[in-house]
Amino acid sequence: MENLILSDRTQKKPGEIQAAGKAEPLKSARPGIEPGKEYQTGILLYCFRISGKALKSTFYERKQEVFMKIQCQKSQLVEAVSNVQRAVSSKSTLAALEGILLKTTTNGDLKLCGYDLELGITTVIEAQVDEPGEVVLSARLFGDIVRRLPDETVTILVDEKMITQITCGPSEFSIVGIPSSEYPELPSVEGASSIDLTSPILKSMIRQTLFAVADTDAKPVHTGTLFNIENGIIRLVSVDGYRLAMRTEMINLKFEEEDEIRFVVPGKTLSEVIKLLPDQDENVEILVGRRHIIFKIEKYSVISRLLEGEFLDYKAAIPAQFTTEVTVNTRNLINSVERVSLLITDRLKSPVRCIFSEDGEIKISCVTSIGKANDELSAQITGPEVEIGFNNRYLLDALRNADTDEVKVQLTGPVSPMKIVPTQGDSFLFLVLPVRLKQE
Repeated sequence: MENLILSDRTQKKPGEIQAAGKAEPLKSARPGIEPGKEYQTGILLYCFRISGKALKSTFYERKQEVFMKIQCQKSQLVEAVSNVQRAVSSKSTLAALEGILLKTTTNGDLKLCGYDLELGITTVIEAQVDEPGEVVLSARLFGDIVRRLPDETVTILVDEKMITQITCGPSEFSIVGIPSSEYPELPSVEGASSIDLTSPILKSMIRQTLFAVADTDAKPVHTGTLFNIENGIIRLVSVDGYRLAMRTEMINLKFEEEDEIRFVVPGKTLSEVIKLLPDQDENVEILVGRRHIIFKIEKYSVISRLLEGEFLDYKAAIPAQFTTEVTVNTRNLINSVERVSLLITDRLKSPVRCIFSEDGEIKISCVTSIGKANDELSAQITGPEVEIGFNNRYLLDALRNADTDEVKVQLTGPVSPMKIVPTQGDSFLFLVLPVRLKQE
């Protein structure tokens, strides 16, 4: 123990190794070369420098094996990803369908695509393409990343193994991508008929009919909206078994007019289309094929399958005659129905009772287990008195989607549908089926 302590304190001499209190000279591996000399240290340092350069060179050579490299603005990328992401499958047996396809174009832009085999949304944004290519990235992860990046230029670099580096300012991510070969191709619409509508008109037509689309699959074709084109008129019709909504517009057709063109677009598709439609007076091109439809909206394209099946004969369902007609301020009627509906909940359901009297008064009431509400408003009423009941939500949906200050309410007794139309023209028509009332 004493020897060990002494040896620890003993000064080492150049070329010596100390062990157990003894110092032995370090033998040179080469004759004539004394260990520990400056020229030997220099040789070792030189070797390390050469080795470091070789490693660095290999690293840069590996980094240059780039499969795809682009640069784009964060704001444009975030908007594009957020929109196409809505067409991506949340759960799928095919992993690529849970991702967004990023693909460079021949024009030097970046194309993004989301697709769930029923609905597809594509768009193109400006980009600097340093190396063309394509990759599929997880929609959820990629979307979360780009939304949280700094407001700077985003660089996306993909290597041959689909490892994707996303760099923006000081932020850098590396995520695993999927080869684009695993991504299904979007269907093409060949020999399609073309329809042009301005964005505000199409937006209004969808909004005023989408609320009446069926939300159950009892009859799948009614989960969409019928587009009916004939004699230069386009009608959108939705029906769910309790109500009907129809919107009408005159159009100019690009193709030779046939007797009638009918196709049904899924409500899910129209919900996404209306979100992309600008308020400005932009043109929207609609391409209709045998099984698919494309909406071209500025830099976006929405492609969807069409629904098959026999849609309701809406012309036969609309009453041709009425006995009582009421002209009323739309907002005042909405307010009255909303007030008495305060007693109605998901657990406490009860119809709204409406009495359209000959003296020009509309009496509205509702009774549930927690109370009773009454309201009145004035209107122009012609015809016999009608007492009729309605589901408050169905009645309010129709009134809220009437875009006129006044509406006409046409009635034919307590068991026939209520028809709501504008006071002038025929741009919209709503039918609401009544609810049978109990005698008070």
